[in-house]
Amino acid sequence: MRYMLFLLLPLCIFAKSSFITPMEYSSSLYKNPRGIGCHKCHGDSGEGKLVAKYIHENEKKSFGGPAINSIDFNKFFEALNVRKTGMPRYFLTKKEIQALYFYLQEKAKKSNSDEK
Repeated sequence: MRYMLFLLLPLCIFAKSSFITPMEYSSSLYKNPRGIGCHKCHGDSGEGKLVAKYIHENEKKSFGGPAINSIDFNKFFEALNVRKTGMPRYFLTKKEIQALYFYLQEKAKKSNSDEK
């Protein structure tokens, strides 16, 4: 019996540890939530990004993703659950949305500390 406990103890310790960190998970989710990464339109840190310039009916236009790194969680959550022109619908769970928001907040903290 003592030997059995000795063999199971390491499994219990590893079961409590995470395979990846919350930042690693949220980063991978930001870069590929359902095929098209958020960073393609919103930038690596959610700062916003110009995606394309084009001419439509002889008028110069542009398409880009707005900055999403400084909005509050409720607005962020709503934006991901309302259909908008140009924005893919990802059908993310609340936990996935929280992870994405966490990622943006952590990137903002890092950016602010790097500037100092």
